[in-house]
Amino acid sequence: MKVLQQEVARTTNFFTNDETLHKLLETMLDEEFLTYAKRELTDFGELCAGDIDVRAKHTDREGEPRLQRYDQYGEEVSEVWVNEGYKKTIEETYNTGIVGYVHKDIPQLGRKGNYVYSFAQGYLLSHAEPGFYCPVTLTMATAYLLDHYANDEVKERFLSHVCATGDTELYEGATFLTERQGGSDVGANVVKAVQDGGSYRLYGEKYFASNAGMCGVAMVLARMEDAPKGSKGLTLFAVPWRSEDGAVNHLRIRRLKDKLGVKAVPSGEVEFDGAIAYIVGEPNKGIYYMLEALNLSRICNAVASIGIMRRGFLEAKHYVTNRHAFGQPLIQYPMVQDSLGKFAAKLHVEVATVFDLIQLYDTVTSGKGCEQDVIMNRLNIAIMKKETAEQAVHYASEAIELHGGNGYIEDFVTPRLLRDAQVLTVWEGTANILALELIRLVDKFNAHEVFINTMLKRLEKLETNQLVEIVHSQLEKLTVQLNKFSKLDDAMKTFEAKQVAQKMAHLYESVVAVEWAVRYGGKYEKLADIYLEDTWELRELGGPMKTVQYFAYIV
Repeated sequence: MKVLQQEVARTTNFFTNDETLHKLLETMLDEEFLTYAKRELTDFGELCAGDIDVRAKHTDREGEPRLQRYDQYGEEVSEVWVNEGYKKTIEETYNTGIVGYVHKDIPQLGRKGNYVYSFAQGYLLSHAEPGFYCPVTLTMATAYLLDHYANDEVKERFLSHVCATGDTELYEGATFLTERQGGSDVGANVVKAVQDGGSYRLYGEKYFASNAGMCGVAMVLARMEDAPKGSKGLTLFAVPWRSEDGAVNHLRIRRLKDKLGVKAVPSGEVEFDGAIAYIVGEPNKGIYYMLEALNLSRICNAVASIGIMRRGFLEAKHYVTNRHAFGQPLIQYPMVQDSLGKFAAKLHVEVATVFDLIQLYDTVTSGKGCEQDVIMNRLNIAIMKKETAEQAVHYASEAIELHGGNGYIEDFVTPRLLRDAQVLTVWEGTANILALELIRLVDKFNAHEVFINTMLKRLEKLETNQLVEIVHSQLEKLTVQLNKFSKLDDAMKTFEAKQVAQKMAHLYESVVAVEWAVRYGGKYEKLADIYLEDTWELRELGGPMKTVQYFAYIV
């Protein structure tokens, strides 16, 4: 018996029909780069919706990485086995320049790419394989640290391999921070570095080391002898996984973690027993370098979140379009239209806001940002990493519910989306850690005032209408709350900070939503209307059913 009475075609390319992403690229890239990017992203969008997606299911269900600690002679090798499809995904993804073209010229253009283009690639990849986007993220962070802070000798040794696009041997990267006794308290780290001629040797363990066994070089924080306690005593080192003779570099993987999701990335416990390491940058600034890399990783986290959200939306839309119940397709019911309409509005606004953040990040990391840009960059990253991660979990769950019982069955992609989304609230800092970042920025830089002024200036550039007035009103309310928050004592600040961060994220998204509404009108005005009504709880019982009225336009 056939249950699905109609069959609307499933998405076969994650890029071609993403209107929000297309408009973002048209705004943020020059004509020559845009032509190149659209051509390449069309190919990659098809690959992600096809072969990479098929391989991702196999890796999650049957082919996850496995640790091989010893060879046939009993020698310790600490190798990680991955399936052949995973290896193919590694090759195809890095060859697109997702990491490399941020740091070296794109041959067809004769100039470097940028983070806008790289994150567009990461967004498409995360529709299919957010787990593998973790190693890509770590490689991006490694490339950033080497390019910005390594001396010429260390750069020469590693950077071209980390940025490989099929032209040389690829070294995936990794960043090893977490230790058992410290967790997020990196200042409690005890891995030590002992000088040995022109290099150092590391001793100790890292307790949650993602991409263990797959990386060619890891960026590791360690404490040199006689260095002070706390985070300021940490130095950043580049640690090759293998020595020049090909043997494992005096380190071992104790075990791989048995994780809820993101099975594609091998996360392990790594022990260093005299691993050769090379200093990166100034010895007393390791924590500052790693925090810069952490901000980059947090953007990757947000990009993975919106990738999961859009995949969930596409799957839910496809399912309710094809599934009949009580005599008609599910998509005809107002309750379903309401769910999909709110999903579409939040997804559009979140994608637009994340790429708005990315454009500022590109400006700041290229050295062109002013002091206020630097503050807003850190603030945006903190509040949007938190918001996108939480929404990825929420909407992955929503996609399951729209499928009904089938959404809970592993034959469908929806359970994996939820399992993969859950780690995004933890990786690169939990909500509590991000809330502490907000407090630091407010206390040290008056970031709340910078935020208020920035949002106000953006609104003042827009022609006033009902939607803009709503956001003005919410900004006035939030201004009072932020000024009050800035004067609270430390304990009360920590108690209130997460809620404040959420309101700031919603205000930022609201500004972006009305900017799109004013600039493009039509569909984007309706999406902004739904977003504002839902986010700020403006609808009264019995009021207009906007998600139903606008459904044909927005979904």
